[in-house]
Amino acid sequence: MRMTISGMLAAAGLLAVSLSAEAAEPTYQGQFVQGGIVFGQTDAGSEVLLDDEAIDTIAPDGRFVLGFPRDYEGPARVSIRHADGSVEAFSYEIGDREFNVQRIDGLAPKMVTPDPEVISRIQDDSRQAREARTERFTENFLENGFIWPAVGPISGVYGSQRILNGEPRAPHWGVDIALPTGSPVVAPADGIVTLAHPDMYFSGATLFIDHGLGVVSAFLHLSEIDVQVGDVVKQGDLIGKIGESGRATGPHLDWRVNVGAARVDAQLLVPPMEEAQKTANASQ
Repeated sequence: MRMTISGMLAAAGLLAVSLSAEAAEPTYQGQFVQGGIVFGQTDAGSEVLLDDEAIDTIAPDGRFVLGFPRDYEGPARVSIRHADGSVEAFSYEIGDREFNVQRIDGLAPKMVTPDPEVISRIQDDSRQAREARTERFTENFLENGFIWPAVGPISGVYGSQRILNGEPRAPHWGVDIALPTGSPVVAPADGIVTLAHPDMYFSGATLFIDHGLGVVSAFLHLSEIDVQVGDVVKQGDLIGKIGESGRATGPHLDWRVNVGAARVDAQLLVPPMEEAQKTANASQ
């Protein structure tokens, strides 16, 4: 199912925000919530700041994207510095969300903390991931919105967290789609491949696609990567196959989305999985 930016949140059962009471105020489509992603439009040539930090990438026509992390409390302070030097400031409340937290005790230490010999490998994996997200493109890759990269049962959701032997672990940043090894993975939106790593310690075969304006998709635990760094992909193109590489307990796709450094909820970009499954079944 192909969705435009204006339609994808309504289809997801979420209320899209549209604020244009004043001529100088940007218009928005998205959700001002924890884990939310908001697509904004302001005057061409303007600079946008979120909480006094300049947004890295703004399209020449004034398009920009805001991302709000899982624990963001707000209010979000958005400032627009127009081309004529004038500045307008706006404040938006951020909706709270509840995330599942699971406590597991009695685990062997090696199941909680990686062995020292692999820590350097993990650190190098993190470095490569950070560098792959520093690319910035202003092309209109987001024009057609997003589709699910794979259609199947959801086995894990954004924001959930485990506390192992009393130690909080990092929250889960993606949505997990459980399908057999070899199932196809397609590009959820147009973009440029910025990372294609065959074997990262945690995430196994890992692929990044930059969709422009700081929005980057990550695809983890793949069994096969069918694109290369620098490839331009279109929505629906085959990019890889589902697997269980890295530290995975079974075959699935872990799809994650960043806006700059902010890890946001990919499910807010697409219709409910039930709708996607009905569409897929109808086309068979």
